[in-house]
Amino acid sequence: MFFLSDMLNKKLNLPKPSEALPGRARAIPTTSRHHVLKKPLKGPYPEGFETAMFGLGCFWGAERLFWQLEGVWVTAVGYAGGFTPNPTYQETCTGLTGHAEVVLVVHDPKIVSYAALLKLFWESHDPTQGMRQGNDVGTAYRSAIYTLGDAQLQAARASRDAYETSLRGADHGRITTEIAPAPEFYFAEGDHQQYLAKNPYGYCNLKGTGIACAIPAAASA
Repeated sequence: MFFLSDMLNKKLNLPKPSEALPGRARAIPTTSRHHVLKKPLKGPYPEGFETAMFGLGCFWGAERLFWQLEGVWVTAVGYAGGFTPNPTYQETCTGLTGHAEVVLVVHDPKIVSYAALLKLFWESHDPTQGMRQGNDVGTAYRSAIYTLGDAQLQAARASRDAYETSLRGADHGRITTEIAPAPEFYFAEGDHQQYLAKNPYGYCNLKGTGIACAIPAAASA
């Protein structure tokens, strides 16, 4: 009983750097091309395109949301926000790497704006649940926006504040989403990339709150 309680506690609390798994120096193997979009997963990406990074629970369903958007050039799933270098899926799921499951989104800002990506992010999950998303419990499933540049950081914060007002008006709790400058992104193993395209009846636990997100002008600039 103590063992189970200890493991759950570790999954619900981020480890200290000294407690994190050691990881490895070499990147874990992944696939080279997107299974649906047929683009190179690791680039090079087209000039003028932008990159965004989101965590909203299990990355299988989250990635599918973004690759379906017009203007998205390529997506990839991976791990970010923790301490363990080049973690595996199994290691991340223990909660002892500190990473969140995230989606990397490369998009053409002339077709789909960062504000539109933020709107999809907020409306596609419940950002008030802390270290979980529905039945998926643990730090790996936390809500997170990792920003690349000050414009994304300010837009993410403005959208959070606006959406929290809407959520609390509908009797939801406070938003627990982590918003921070993007840390290093580690590509997940090949079998996790575009998982739901390869396994159309696979697991997806994503569920929004049903509350629309009105992106404020500050987040759309």
